[in-house]
Amino acid sequence: MKTFYKSEQSGRSMVEMLGVLAIIGVLSVGGIAGYSKAMTKFKISKATDQVSMTVTNIRTLFSGQPNYSGLTTETAIQMGAIGADMLNGKNQASASAAFNAFNGKVSIKSASVNGNDDAGFTLTFTGLGKEACVSLASADWGSGSGSGLVSVTAGTGAANADTCTAGNTATMTGTGATKLPMPLFAAASACSQNGESNCVAWTYY
Repeated sequence: MKTFYKSEQSGRSMVEMLGVLAIIGVLSVGGIAGYSKAMTKFKISKATDQVSMTVTNIRTLFSGQPNYSGLTTETAIQMGAIGADMLNGKNQASASAAFNAFNGKVSIKSASVNGNDDAGFTLTFTGLGKEACVSLASADWGSGSGSGLVSVTAGTGAANADTCTAGNTATMTGTGATKLPMPLFAAASACSQNGESNCVAWTYY
């Protein structure tokens, strides 16, 4: 007597599989968006530290000098005023350019303050996205007179640019939208939505 066994197989229907794939897709997009936002915040924090450290180093190095004559990005690198993390893996001896946390160019040069040549210096970060530009421009970098901050400018500047084309500038002596720290609305109107094409420049004495 032969015994026959009935083979039963169960599986997922096409509709169920599409549903699973849709859920995976939504979660992936959400995860990528969340990661991107977290990375932007991390880079803003890192850029903030880079600004503070660079300004402190420059002011300390030149504290015994009558002015900032001769200060350039190259001399700042050679004197160790720019952190190693901003030299893209190069050392002080071989580096000729510096880059911020968003991989935009960093520029440093002496500046005229109150009509006095080389009385101050300007630090410029280019290649910034809208969020980074607004955050860095509107931060309180020291609105008191003892901070040495003269002005903050937000505008447009491609990642490889040396200068920042002004959109809005806030100063110690300004009023309303032009007084330090730069108001959020002033920073937002100066920073473009077009990719990483923004810049912020700080002038100190």
